[in-house]
Amino acid sequence: MTETKLKTLLLDIETAPNLGYTWGKYEQDVVKFVHEWYIMCFTAKWLDSGKTVTMALCDFAEYDQDSRNDKKLAEELHKLLDEADIVVAHNGDKFDLKRIHSRFVVHGLTPPSPYKSVDTLKVVKKYFGFNSNKLNDLGEMLNLGTKIDTGGFSLWEDCMNGNKAAWKKMKAYNKQDVNLLEKVYLRVRPWM
Repeated sequence: MTETKLKTLLLDIETAPNLGYTWGKYEQDVVKFVHEWYIMCFTAKWLDSGKTVTMALCDFAEYDQDSRNDKKLAEELHKLLDEADIVVAHNGDKFDLKRIHSRFVVHGLTPPSPYKSVDTLKVVKKYFGFNSNKLNDLGEMLNLGTKIDTGGFSLWEDCMNGNKAAWKKMKAYNKQDVNLLEKVYLRVRPWM
């Protein structure tokens, strides 16, 4: 009898914010949406293979016609999730996977093959009592490294405005998130 090795995919996405009109700054309802969020970028890495994939909207020819059209990103994510037995993400159950599935439905994609989700945020909340469960803080606390400093929301704005240097930084930021996720996952995996 041969043993089947499970394919584990580490994953992180970056999304654009919702854009809308309000009458004020504090605790305001949105009067009208200009456009809703969309996936800007993702990084996925196969555990134990070292193969990492980072893709952003600006990598596709369609970007010049519609800079918010994330259909090609959704299709690439679908292929990866369809191949995965296990998907690891930090806050993945509440954010990444629900957002990804939302874009699958929007673009008429079917559900990927079933996979098991491992949400490292849930794992650290269940087994440990750190002062912060944020990925960057965990990386620092466990001496595993840190995220790349983005400089704040302006990086997202610059990407949405088509700045090529910003896209390069966004992709590097996203890739480092997955590298850090992998290190945190491997550190806490024996506790699961």
